[in-house]
Amino acid sequence: MFDKILLAVDGSDHALHAARKAAELARAMNSKDFRIVVAYDFIPPYLGEPNMQSAINARMDDANAFVQKAMETIGQIPCEIHTELIEGSPAEAIIKAANSFKCDVIVMGSRGLGTLAGLLLGSTSQKVVAHAPCPVLIVR
Repeated sequence: MFDKILLAVDGSDHALHAARKAAELARAMNSKDFRIVVAYDFIPPYLGEPNMQSAINARMDDANAFVQKAMETIGQIPCEIHTELIEGSPAEAIIKAANSFKCDVIVMGSRGLGTLAGLLLGSTSQKVVAHAPCPVLIVR
């Protein structure tokens, strides 16, 4: 049923809880493909050098740390885990990744580290639910 799972993480507690639930789902469904996606906003070009390179390095370090935390949280699952670091609007990047990988389900936290939050769900979660090409599991 859910052979291809996409887990979107951003380092928040909700994202790590989503990672645990996605791993449980992968084990229960004996999934074949598991993808962890970290999407982060564009770095504004007006920063200039060397500030821009410092900002890029910091974002990459954070993104890699988020992936590492998610991998530790997931533990052993019956399939290979792939990771993607994507620059761009987080909601758009998650939707694009789900389309590209032809995912069966997207799993993500209800709120992340973003600065804007919706009333019930984070704004990224709301956008993904509204435009996703597949079911979305929002974890609180």
